[in-house]
Amino acid sequence: MLVPVFGNAIAAEELMNPVAPAFKKSLADAALNSATRAGASYCDVRIGRYLNQFITTRNLNVENIVNTESSGVGVRVIANGAYGFASTNDMSPDGVANAARQAVAIARANARLQTEALQMAPVQGVGEVSWATPYTRDWRTVPIKEKADMLIAANKAGLDAGASFMESRLFQVNQQKYFASTDGSYIDQDIHRLWAPLTATAVDKATNKFRTRDSLAAPVGMGFEYFDARPEHKVQAAGGVTTLYTRSYDLIGDARAAGRQAREKLGAKSVEPGKYDLVLSPEHLFLTIHESVGHPTELDRVLGYEANYAGTSFASLDKWRTKKFKFGSERVNFIADKTTPGSLGAVGYDDEGVPAKRWDIIKDGILVNYQATRDQAHIIGEKESHGCSYADSWNSVQFQRMPNVSLAAGKKRLTPDEMVKDVKKGIYILGRGSYSIDQQRYNFQFGGQLYFEIRNGKITGPLEDVAYQSNTQEFWNACSAICDERDWRMGGSFFDGKGQPSQVSAVSHGSSTTRFNGVNVINTARKIG
Repeated sequence: MLVPVFGNAIAAEELMNPVAPAFKKSLADAALNSATRAGASYCDVRIGRYLNQFITTRNLNVENIVNTESSGVGVRVIANGAYGFASTNDMSPDGVANAARQAVAIARANARLQTEALQMAPVQGVGEVSWATPYTRDWRTVPIKEKADMLIAANKAGLDAGASFMESRLFQVNQQKYFASTDGSYIDQDIHRLWAPLTATAVDKATNKFRTRDSLAAPVGMGFEYFDARPEHKVQAAGGVTTLYTRSYDLIGDARAAGRQAREKLGAKSVEPGKYDLVLSPEHLFLTIHESVGHPTELDRVLGYEANYAGTSFASLDKWRTKKFKFGSERVNFIADKTTPGSLGAVGYDDEGVPAKRWDIIKDGILVNYQATRDQAHIIGEKESHGCSYADSWNSVQFQRMPNVSLAAGKKRLTPDEMVKDVKKGIYILGRGSYSIDQQRYNFQFGGQLYFEIRNGKITGPLEDVAYQSNTQEFWNACSAICDERDWRMGGSFFDGKGQPSQVSAVSHGSSTTRFNGVNVINTARKIG
């Protein structure tokens, strides 16, 4: 996880002060007009106000509370067939007009070195529209004391259940993004995201051995109602191992389970290396999807334009062109989307003014598409962008970022308990753990938070020191069963890093509990040689 970089600290009450839409439109028009007069063939303007609040606690104490704000304007143009970008925090008509002229000058300088003019997929202007994350409780209006008390109560529940130490945090993000372009769009968006990670640590004082259990909660794109857990949202995992939530999160319940399970891990049996059938919960599988499917189908990695944060991609264009490359078994279907309510990637429009959409990436196990922006679409024969452009700040250049990428639920009725009954020798894994993947997003190793041995169709007890190794194609072709849509839910990455200079984005990945046959498992505690 990357450490987020926030803006200037502000008072909590400043979080609620809006910027008038008429003012934002006047600034956008000043930039658009200035860029056009300076010779730009295209211009887009992003006026952003980025608000963040984060709270950290340890045991029964609050360690830190921070509110930040960052506001400004980014102007991107095309002149002489090349991009130019400039930004400013001078939010006056003259200030943004100057930035627009600077962007045009940069584009002209870039054009001298560019051998081929940009090709931009067309986008129909939408006029003046707005979109907002659906929510019923605005996190900005919830008193800080209520939030801190909630985290402290979670810590206490974990301590009472067996943890020696508890840490809990609350990340809250509001992105107020105004986009305008010479295509004729003026798009005002209000985006909200939340994440409440926690860590329980249990220590054996006799041996100084310790074990941890992190939160199983998903970060979400919704309001503070996420913490109003209701019984009708319960989802029972295999063997009654844990209780999970789909549209709400029982923070206290998860903390209590984390404290108990961290203590239980101290006495768990160390795994015997070998081949196992793996039953992977959505709370674990989201990260494997993110690294082995999400990143390698980013078109800029495929093309070699991007290599930061773990390299390029094995999923090359020649594999896609055949329409026969067997990425996974026939039951493996991956859908990219920016529309699922409550997901981190849900928006109305991307940072190029392209409407949010859904499309297939892997269909019946075959690689059929990638993730593309307006200037990439023609490379793969698409007539329009996938809407994958994103910048993490007003002063960052927008570029291709991952949408939600999710494994479709199984088509046959199947519960996690029914899946486990067919496993002779296996391991059930929950939660995100450590991982490693090579520079082509191919060979990898993943761990988790909780591991349970499966013998002859039954979960027999906890395991420790587990990691599985495979390569992307071998792993997804080993997919033998997927639970149905009743079990489908999303996990996600709140701080996904990419690019240089680095930018972070937030993205969700959904799945049902999924089985993979004959995967190599190692013991991470045993020395080699």
